Amino acid sequence: MNNEAANDPSASTSVSVNEDAQLVPAPPFSLTLLAENPEFIEARLKFIKIMDLRTVLMIMAIFAYFSIYWGALWKVPVRPLEGWIIDFDGYRIGSTVKDELLKQSDNRIAWQIHSNKGFSNAKDVATAVVEEECWVAVTINADASARLNATLLSGNDSYNSSEAITIIAVEARNENAYRTFIRPSVEMSVQNIVHNFAVEIAAEIQAQNNLTALLSVSPSTLVQPIYYTLDNVRPFDVPVATAVSFVGLIYLLILSFYIVNSGSLARQVSGLERMLTFRSLIQLRLLTPLLLYLVISCFYALLSLAFKLPFERKCVRSLQFLLICLYLLMQNRFGRSGFVVYWMLSFCGMSAVGLALEALMPLLTAKFIQLFLMLWIVTFRHVCFLWIFCLDCTHMDTQPRFTTFRGPSGLSYSAPETKLERISVSWWPGSLYRA
Repeated sequence: MNNEAANDPSASTSVSVNEDAQLVPAPPFSLTLLAENPEFIEARLKFIKIMDLRTVLMIMAIFAYFSIYWGALWKVPVRPLEGWIIDFDGYRIGSTVKDELLKQSDNRIAWQIHSNKGFSNAKDVATAVVEEECWVAVTINADASARLNATLLSGNDSYNSSEAITIIAVEARNENAYRTFIRPSVEMSVQNIVHNFAVEIAAEIQAQNNLTALLSVSPSTLVQPIYYTLDNVRPFDVPVATAVSFVGLIYLLILSFYIVNSGSLARQVSGLERMLTFRSLIQLRLLTPLLLYLVISCFYALLSLAFKLPFERKCVRSLQFLLICLYLLMQNRFGRSGFVVYWMLSFCGMSAVGLALEALMPLLTAKFIQLFLMLWIVTFRHVCFLWIFCLDCTHMDTQPRFTTFRGPSGLSYSAPETKLERISVSWWPGSLYRA
């Protein structure tokens, strides 16, 4: 029987027909997720393997890349910012404020007494703060004690207690640090000093039996014998600058990445990669993106101009800025050239990140270049939210010193971000190489 079945041609024909039926590909759009078609089973396994691999890579990227940003902000600040105490008074109010502020140094502001030599008044100190010599300064103004004593003796109701102390800071240097660390810390310290001093003065006046006469003439002097004035020398009063400098730089990076992908696709579709010599291909990959970055950054700058980002504000001093091959002489103001400066800064930022992506595209290919893009964004942005560079541009005052969290200052977006903000908020210190 077995020999007969083996020799039966109809049986062999039916087996081959069944095998051919299994190998016939399914028609398009005809299978479900649980179909048992062999070709579909193989494709489904391949899909699952790819997605599993990508998921593992994303998990690794979360811990490897995002920890840079989380680590840069989890303990801020790690070092106090420098604050000056300058006494122009030289008497009771000056000595009291100096002693009390020194006692209240904390992890946010490290107070130090600075000589008043070289400063004639608070305006000179404000210039030093703008020039990044310190982050905040508290001045006890000249004749503060003498004016208070004269008021206590004569009951002069024209006495202005807020002229005794001046707090000088620059919000435009870093609006986040100013609002989060500097202003709350300094105001709390000075208000404590003002309160304690008022209690002392009230006790002394009561002991001298002069309380009734003082209340009849100047009751405010008893309540606030001294107070302070907050001098925000360069306020951050252009909200649209946040979109330009913080989120906008991420947009520039994404636009650069789009140009890199478009260039790779265009070369493959057109066949230029197989036609050109190596030298010509390198020239094409260098010149084409740069030309496109120049055009795109121009329209990016025009968008900011349309939303009335100020480019013509006056600056602190004259300076000469080298941008590509263009020297722009800033004679005490940016003027109309401020737009060109902003355009060139955007172009330089796009070129820096875009050419790096262009160089890595052949190595990582289109399959894995997105992972590097994530690292690129995190590396740049973690130094821009609370970037606070010292004058030597080697580390950040508030962020951890660990190299990963500090970030490579020469490769980060903090430099163009700072310049963009300085154009819009009218703050530019003497050295262009200060972040």
